[in-house]
Amino acid sequence: MAWIKFASIALLASLLVGIALLLRSPGQSREPERPPVPPGLRRIRHIVFIIKENRTFDNYFGTFPGADGATAGTISTGEVIPLGHTPDKTPRDIGHSWQNALTAIDEGKMDRFDHIPGGNVNGDYLAYTQLTEADIPNYFAYARHFVLADHMFSSLTGPSFPNHLYTVGAQSGGAINNPQRTPNVWGCDSDDGATVAVLQADGTTTQEFPCFDFQTLADRLRAARVTWKYYAPQKGEPGYIWSALDAIAHIRLTALWEQHVVPDTQFVEDAAQGTVPAVSWLVTGRASEHPPDSTCVGENWTVQQFNAVMQGPQWPSTVVFITWDDFGGFYDHVPPPLVDQFGFGPRVPLLIISPYAKPGVIVHTVYEFSSLLKFVETRYRLAPLTARDQAANDLLDSLDFAQAPQPPLILEPHPCP
Repeated sequence: MAWIKFASIALLASLLVGIALLLRSPGQSREPERPPVPPGLRRIRHIVFIIKENRTFDNYFGTFPGADGATAGTISTGEVIPLGHTPDKTPRDIGHSWQNALTAIDEGKMDRFDHIPGGNVNGDYLAYTQLTEADIPNYFAYARHFVLADHMFSSLTGPSFPNHLYTVGAQSGGAINNPQRTPNVWGCDSDDGATVAVLQADGTTTQEFPCFDFQTLADRLRAARVTWKYYAPQKGEPGYIWSALDAIAHIRLTALWEQHVVPDTQFVEDAAQGTVPAVSWLVTGRASEHPPDSTCVGENWTVQQFNAVMQGPQWPSTVVFITWDDFGGFYDHVPPPLVDQFGFGPRVPLLIISPYAKPGVIVHTVYEFSSLLKFVETRYRLAPLTARDQAANDLLDSLDFAQAPQPPLILEPHPCP
């Protein structure tokens, strides 16, 4: 019976090794060692994401010198027409759902923006319009002094709700459209019976309640003891629907919501006092630039936020990324790369504002909203959330830590039409 004794000893040894592995010190975690923080990046101690609404790169920066912009576009007949002028307040919102985006992109031909709802009414070709420097002079000023990225894409081929989720989670939980039957609130606050279209791995679509529970960058930050806030309109205020963490159950339905989700109006005060956390998101309501609302009002609001940061004590250690959440139905001439069944969607503007932003540079690197998360993960050595942020470009090529830090650029709001 010696073999039985030997087997018992071997089994006991195996169990002891297993227990030792389970009890090994935190320093021996199974999590692969994260790469070191790149040289100079530790100078950035405050990262701000400002997410505005419904504009393409060509709609805002198609006329910017040296950028990959267009001033003419192809319509569904194959004709190329000049891009008209977008009024400060548009006569209507243009369709920008998942289905509308697929129609407009037309398998990369970018020629059917006139076939989406509101894209062309009585020959006005509103989808084929753009603003110029005279309309958004301060955005052009920021682009000339800091970094303009001309290959930033919305993460998903669709509208606000799923794209805002990408800005916190590098995924949308499969959601591809805005929630239905709940016009004033989205996410876990949605009315009973509210649903959102969710695209499954097999290509089928289901209707589900728009409250998800996937991990977000906020969870990674919390686990690493890195401070964060989400600045957004409060319930009942315009823009509350864009408060993305409302759709994350373990945040919205716990004390984390009260602790970390604060009014958007608080950002200017925090910036002035130097109390903006390490990572923050900022969305707003009537100044969001979502058609038909005023672009001028929205730009002036942005200037107020930037001035507060630049005049505050945290400017030397801050980077602000300002982008727009989806194409809003407006024309863009660059076909978005197809990286998975969800996207990308059409290009959106991205400005990188920091003392370490390369002055007056146009960056042509392909980015998406997951790139914003990748930047934070790189800075704080956090594990990626999904395949999206793992694969994303990290935005570091927009910064130069060897240069003399750029001084603040204090701008004045301009009169609105």
